[in-house]
Amino acid sequence: MRYSKVTVFLFLFFYLHTVNGQDTSYQPINPATPERIKVNNIYIIGNEKTQKNIILRELDFVTDYYYDWETFMGILKADELKIYNLRLFNEVTITPLVTGPEEVEILISVKERWYILPSLIFELADRNFAEWWTNQNRDWSRVNYGLKVNHSNVGGRNEKFRFSGQLGFTKGLDILYSKPYIDRQQKHGLSFQLTYADQRTIPIKSRFNRQVFFTNENEDVLRKNFSSALRYTFRRTFYNFHLMTFGFSRTWVNPEVFEQSPTYFRHEGNELNYLFFQYSFRHDKRDNIAYATSGELLQLTGTKYGLLPKEDLNELELNLIANRYVPLSDRWHVATGLTASWFLGANQPYTLVRGIGYNPNFIRGYELNVIEGQQLYVHKNSIRYKLMDVSVDLSRYLPSDQFNTLPFKMYFSGNFDHGKVVDRNRIPENMRLANKYLFGYGAGIDIVGFYDSVIRFEYSLNNQGEGNFFFNFKAPF
Repeated sequence: MRYSKVTVFLFLFFYLHTVNGQDTSYQPINPATPERIKVNNIYIIGNEKTQKNIILRELDFVTDYYYDWETFMGILKADELKIYNLRLFNEVTITPLVTGPEEVEILISVKERWYILPSLIFELADRNFAEWWTNQNRDWSRVNYGLKVNHSNVGGRNEKFRFSGQLGFTKGLDILYSKPYIDRQQKHGLSFQLTYADQRTIPIKSRFNRQVFFTNENEDVLRKNFSSALRYTFRRTFYNFHLMTFGFSRTWVNPEVFEQSPTYFRHEGNELNYLFFQYSFRHDKRDNIAYATSGELLQLTGTKYGLLPKEDLNELELNLIANRYVPLSDRWHVATGLTASWFLGANQPYTLVRGIGYNPNFIRGYELNVIEGQQLYVHKNSIRYKLMDVSVDLSRYLPSDQFNTLPFKMYFSGNFDHGKVVDRNRIPENMRLANKYLFGYGAGIDIVGFYDSVIRFEYSLNNQGEGNFFFNFKAPF
């Protein structure tokens, strides 16, 4: 249900001056807090495009039911966070308006984001900024550019559409459409994704814990990849999701690649084709998906590569992500996160190789390295202090509600990460870091800004005695 500002003003005027038809002009402005309450009506303002049922889906209370007041206030706080984490709104406020001894009206006020965001693609093709800056000598040919269009709220139903066309180091096409709810109960969803990419320079192996890249003399295309996937989502409760993905992947590789790396594929031929099925359970109760300061995230994933008897690949991968964010005070919080990954087979095609150094599996201080293997364990830790939390009002210069408020948060972080990669193949030139306990530590500044954008400046050292300055565009976990 949508209401104009005039309607809301009249509603509030009525609320402040009348309760149950009686004039309350001379009564106290703040009525006594009731021990229990019942919600009569729910009003939503600010949702010019977003449909009301998308917001109501996140509410953990109903009308005409009595709640303990303290319990109810906790529910409202949690519901504010759930609505904000839809990433459809810049601001969300839920206000209970007491209209009787044990009765309230609920006013939900939202400020919508700009949902259609065409943007230019200009990004590094490498694993991170440090890899490009140091290992690749700031090579500007290793940049991707193109055009991307994101619509994050198609039809006001929280449906996502993404199209990107990319040139540069990696040429590619990406199309995604996601419908979070296909049923009236808003529990079941579907999404579809189609991707294509080709590259003239590709990593073919690692040596001395650094990626080795190959380009032939004619700068021919060395690898082409096409994949498609259909995902089904079941949201059983507010914080628990079940995701099942069925897809197909086809990778073609120029025969010259095998002259440089004979084990790039683990089968004969220069094509890798397989069906895959993935199941994930996700429990997500973070206060802010982009940069959490309280709550937890648990994700368990199993992926079977190769579903038919005669396919090119037969492999099973298991993954675990377990993060916890604990507020210590209004300004201090602790973040800790465990990531683990296991391949059951001893050897994988290089297109599936995992390890420390590949996002999101990294240890701060080792951003310049890749440590590859079949098993990895990474435990990341940060203690953070909020230096600044301001919101700049730009309405004098930008009348649009989607852009006239500029939030700005700054955190100081002290970090300690540790972990290990198990490589059953024990490749001699990579044994400096593989199969060894690794740790890194340091400090940094994290900035959280407009539309949940994150920028991190860190200086980290590792237990090899190496230190460096690192720059990133995403929260570490």
